[in-house]
Amino acid sequence: MKLIAGLALAASTCLAQADGAHDWTKSRWGPDDQIGSANLMTPERVKAASSLVTTGKVYSLGMIVGSDTPAFPPRSLSVTVLQPNQISNSGLGNNAFTYNDDIFMGWLGIGPQIDGLGHAGVDHVYYNGHKDSDFAKAAGLTELGLHNLPGLVGRGVLLDMAKFYGVDMVEEGKAYTADDVKAAAAKQGVELREGDVVLFNSNWMNLLDGANPDPKRFGAAEPGLGVSGAEYLAELGVMAVGADTWGMEVVPAEKEGEAFRAHQILQPENGIYILENMDTRELAKDEAYEFLFVLGQARLKGAVQMIINPIAIR
Repeated sequence: MKLIAGLALAASTCLAQADGAHDWTKSRWGPDDQIGSANLMTPERVKAASSLVTTGKVYSLGMIVGSDTPAFPPRSLSVTVLQPNQISNSGLGNNAFTYNDDIFMGWLGIGPQIDGLGHAGVDHVYYNGHKDSDFAKAAGLTELGLHNLPGLVGRGVLLDMAKFYGVDMVEEGKAYTADDVKAAAAKQGVELREGDVVLFNSNWMNLLDGANPDPKRFGAAEPGLGVSGAEYLAELGVMAVGADTWGMEVVPAEKEGEAFRAHQILQPENGIYILENMDTRELAKDEAYEFLFVLGQARLKGAVQMIINPIAIR
């Protein structure tokens, strides 16, 4: 089966080259590249993004996550708090130093998260042509691990899709098309540019902590980026795409039988990072459509994904 899949991939690559199309298995940043669109994080762009800070207001984009947070199955987590070696004594030293420690057990792709470039693939082929049999080891990725990413800093842009569509909350199954993305940006008076971090607000998180919470509905489907919208953002050359939903893209898919096609367009085919479960509601409330975006994820060696708390500064 692997041989057949490999031949099929080679055939599709040859056809793409014959048609003059982009060979997505080869990164624009070279065969050794590990960070994809993060290469767009130039000193000039970071400096320009810092000029967007006018009020100094800080927005925490990472939703609070716990064992009850809906997650793509079979993902789960738990935290256990301990007082190691302190049960039968007064702690350490003559000053009775005591402390709490915690043990995390769970998946790193749960709650507010970044998908590294080793996450989404096309028939077991990932960004820059890496095949999972070569780099996806049980003890950690040997290529494309999130420890390679220094962080993401740049111009952040929020597109308030709930406001654009004129609804309190965007319904599940609603796809943000390329035309929608362009029109929403124009309506807000913002220009999408190469190297941007583009976030979408649908108010979907109201299903977790709003007046009528429905966590089951939250995790069953979602509004989100559609195929043409993903193609448009990839063509622009954005650095990352995020949303206030668990999967970022529309579920159910626009085309029956497809699964997470926008993930494939953004990640393996273009090296663009994906941010999920971003709490964008306060940004939307303040109409903070442009801001300095700052993310410094834990650099766990070989990690595919990571729980995060990005910061937007206006």
